Amino acid sequence: MRWLALCCTPDAPAGDTDALAWLALSFTPRVARLEEAVVAEVSASLRLFRGARALRLRLQAQAQAAGLALGASAWAPTALAALALARCPPPPGQARLPVGERLAALPLRALTAAQAHHAMLARLGCTRLGELRRLPRAALARRFGPALLTALDQAWGDAPEAHEWLTLPERFEARLELPWRVEHAPVLLHFAETLLRQLCAFLAARHAGVRALHLAWQHDAMRARDVADGGELTVATADTTRDLPRLTRLLAEHLARITLAAPAGEITLRADGLLPLQEDSAGLLPQRGGAHDPQAQATTNALLERLSVRLGAERVREGRLHEDHRLDRMQHWQPWPALAPAPAVRPPPGPQPTWLVEPPQPLRCDAREQPLYCGALTRISGPHRVEAGWWNGPGSLQTRDYFVYRSASRGLLWVYHERLSVAGSAGADGPGASGWFLHGVFA
Repeated sequence: MRWLALCCTPDAPAGDTDALAWLALSFTPRVARLEEAVVAEVSASLRLFRGARALRLRLQAQAQAAGLALGASAWAPTALAALALARCPPPPGQARLPVGERLAALPLRALTAAQAHHAMLARLGCTRLGELRRLPRAALARRFGPALLTALDQAWGDAPEAHEWLTLPERFEARLELPWRVEHAPVLLHFAETLLRQLCAFLAARHAGVRALHLAWQHDAMRARDVADGGELTVATADTTRDLPRLTRLLAEHLARITLAAPAGEITLRADGLLPLQEDSAGLLPQRGGAHDPQAQATTNALLERLSVRLGAERVREGRLHEDHRLDRMQHWQPWPALAPAPAVRPPPGPQPTWLVEPPQPLRCDAREQPLYCGALTRISGPHRVEAGWWNGPGSLQTRDYFVYRSASRGLLWVYHERLSVAGSAGADGPGASGWFLHGVFA
């Protein structure tokens, strides 16, 4: 068997060890918590990840991407031996020695069962695990109990080990009690980062991402009577992601615009809907980026997310296609980003303008009955005939011919001709008499 012991740095939050265990589950299903460390039996995964060194480097890279402070790590044939070597790394010159010799040279603090009797063993002149193991077993068991012998045998592989394997929950929800009462919402980000690291490790083990997460906080029990128990905010992303820096920045933008009604004493992070995250493989040739570059798209989405929070959801909008035979109703604008994915619809029969002119602006005509707008126009495409809308009742029927024209000073324009229009009382030169209308502008 091949065991890998992983320890977080001493100053890491307590939740980081759980996050590290979830991250290790993406490499092997045999992961367990052993005291302050995470141990993983990876003998069946070495061939898949091309060896022990490549597996450890990849795990370290993913831990860094998830914001986890990974400390010492060690390999050994048993979990207790790996933990002991991670706690007390031997000198570099002993790296090629057999595991038994390296364990024998470790101090007593490397093994918890021996550390408990360190004072008595030191008076006996025993300071190394190897010296402890050479003592008479019967007398050692009578003096210190059978647990010490069992731990020594398990470390050297002479006795079997029993572990409770960790499993991933179906949904993510983590709670953190704050060490002090927080009165300002932006301060919550410092504590929420611990929960975000756990979330990213959980998503990595699930090979998934999120489109929305929920941060809730509980107000202090000493709050005023008219103040609610707590509050909650929802953070939505433009695409499926588990990028820790991106989620942290976006959450910071939301918290900067919130005022707590009372001091908060507890926060909860929840992610309900997990979506599969497609892993992008590196290309064989260098890429220059572009519209289909996943990295460039993620950068654009991250920028738009921050703009949506700072300017307001109604000021950053996206267009979506809608099933309709009327061209002006095939495009629907809504706040960005939308939580629900866009449904599959048929593509429009022609180009859709960036901006609709509502209501349509009447145009005048020249002697050839061609529309004018800041001068003469040049036809690019059309006509596209529309006869639809009768199902919405009287007055809803559209009988139009749509064109794309180019203006020398205004660019591309979306123009239609009302085929059933009748000149109004204003006469031949009155507004709308020509039947031509400006309905959209292309950016």
